[in-house]
Amino acid sequence: MTNPVCYFEIPVADLDRAVAFYRAVFGCDFERVAIDGNAMALFPSDTASSGASGALARGDSYVPGRQGVRVYFRVSDVVAALTRAVAAGGHELYPPTTVPGYGRVAEFADSEGNCVALFAPEGQDAKPGAAADGGGT
Repeated sequence: MTNPVCYFEIPVADLDRAVAFYRAVFGCDFERVAIDGNAMALFPSDTASSGASGALARGDSYVPGRQGVRVYFRVSDVVAALTRAVAAGGHELYPPTTVPGYGRVAEFADSEGNCVALFAPEGQDAKPGAAADGGGT
C-alpha cells in the first residue's frame, strides 16, 4: 500500500477561529458542512490530484491537543509558511530543519493548540538556508 492516507480531520474548539487561522497560513477557502452532527470546514479537494484532503472538525469527539496524530502539510517554502502561522497567532514548536534525503520540516501549534507540521521535499523548498537548522531527528 502506498500513500494510504486519504482524509484527515483536525480537532478544533472554535471553528471560526480555526478557519481564519488556516486561511491566513495556507490561503485557502473552506466549505462549511455538518456531518453526523459535527460542524466541519472542509479543506479544498481535488480527487484527480495526489495527496489527501481533510477538514477542521468541531464536535463532542474532537478534542484539540498536541498529543495526537501529526499532519504534515506540503508547502513550497517552510520558512514562509511557518512565519505566516506565527503571524496568525500560532507558536513555533520545531524550527525549520533539514532532514537529509527527504527535505525540510517545521512544526507549529495552531490556533486550537494542535501540533501541525510543514514539509517541503528536498530540492523544492524555496529558501532552504533561510533559517538555522534545528538538528532534525
